[in-house]
Amino acid sequence: MKKTLIISLFSASLLLGAIYPLNSFADEERTAGLESKPKTEKEYSETYRQLNLFGDVFERVRAEYVEEISDQELIENALNGMLSSLDPHSGFLNEERFNDMKVETRGEFGGLGIEVTMENGLVKVVSPIDDTPAYRAGIQAGDYISKIDDEPVMGLNLSEAVDKMRGKVGATIDLVILRKGEDAPIEITITRDIIRIKSVKSRVEGNVGYIRVTTFSQNTGPGVRKAIHDITEELGDSVTGYVLDLRNNPGGLLSQAIDVSDAFIDKGEIVSQRGRHKDDTERNNATPGDLAEGLPIVVLINGGSASASEIVAGALQDHKRGIVMGTQSFGKGSVQTVMPLPGNAAMRLTTARYYTPSGRSIQGTGITPDIIVEQAKVEVYDAKYKRTRESDLRGSLKNQDKVEKKKNASNDNKKDKTDKDDKKEKKQDYQLTRALDLLAGLSLYNENKSASAK
Repeated sequence: MKKTLIISLFSASLLLGAIYPLNSFADEERTAGLESKPKTEKEYSETYRQLNLFGDVFERVRAEYVEEISDQELIENALNGMLSSLDPHSGFLNEERFNDMKVETRGEFGGLGIEVTMENGLVKVVSPIDDTPAYRAGIQAGDYISKIDDEPVMGLNLSEAVDKMRGKVGATIDLVILRKGEDAPIEITITRDIIRIKSVKSRVEGNVGYIRVTTFSQNTGPGVRKAIHDITEELGDSVTGYVLDLRNNPGGLLSQAIDVSDAFIDKGEIVSQRGRHKDDTERNNATPGDLAEGLPIVVLINGGSASASEIVAGALQDHKRGIVMGTQSFGKGSVQTVMPLPGNAAMRLTTARYYTPSGRSIQGTGITPDIIVEQAKVEVYDAKYKRTRESDLRGSLKNQDKVEKKKNASNDNKKDKTDKDDKKEKKQDYQLTRALDLLAGLSLYNENKSASAK
């Protein structure tokens, strides 16, 4: 039985140790779309001639290559070459890799915690996963890995590079990183660890509900619904809106992207998939009900937001249900089908493109934010010469409110240190700060509008 998935990303990309960040199988079955025009006798003859050529090359290699290679290895390499030459996301999975991919559905595995692809002969980091060794080591989206344990990556294919980055939990790996804006390569040592991904995190920011989705795994949809419920329980009717943070989310299950979108969209199409043939088209529609009850939503995305993340952002944007803020997303708009094969192997084949509700294909282009906000660091400007203010003038009247505030100042100093550190960390997230400011403005506007209507 074939299973559909929106590949988290790339042909052999990985949550390192997870082997393939396909994030698992999707719940839906899918037709393979293998129907085609009957071949003519001439076409059949040419096909058999090419297969005979393959057989001749195979025999020459196994008989005359300088080192002995098993028939299984030769055939697996040939299959992977055929599939990977189609596009960056198709490929052959032998029994070991197929089992590793299925393990990832449980959301726990050993590795580094990065999503990667291949670009210009180097391994490119699409995004580090939150709270993983790679994330803590400072790996960033857009980094290029040029060396793995002192061995150049150039000349390796993605599967080979992935194999070299695998290893036992607790073992270290040395990476040489090329980063835009840095003059010299960066050397990073990372200790492999068990990767446990919590796909949904939430908290309250004032009167705003903040929901962070790190990946689309089996429990992401229910996790978002629970987050909304918990935020509503804590804030009650004072909730003014939600921030849905999809930054550096590499994607995952199509079914969960649809479920998350459905939580905020009351009706209409969420996403469509269009394959090689007209009858391959599938449309996924929302069910009645908006758990956010029409409150404003800001969706944060960046260059590490891909695949399933782009489906959610595109659906909310097209339905004008959310304001998309941040930077251009990655631009992966294709669907992969995993097809089990004899011998406990499988093939991963690109079978469709997906489209947002307005009919947009984001393949290669990505989602353009409604409001473009680059990540930045906010610093206080310290002027050399400060302007004179009213309070600096001799004999100026004292502010009575200021006297009262001094009495309460000691209470402010008794706040928990951890709480202060959390606030400091949040203030450094410029994009999130802008999202919260936008929701505050929308809330104030809506209040004034309601007051005027009365």
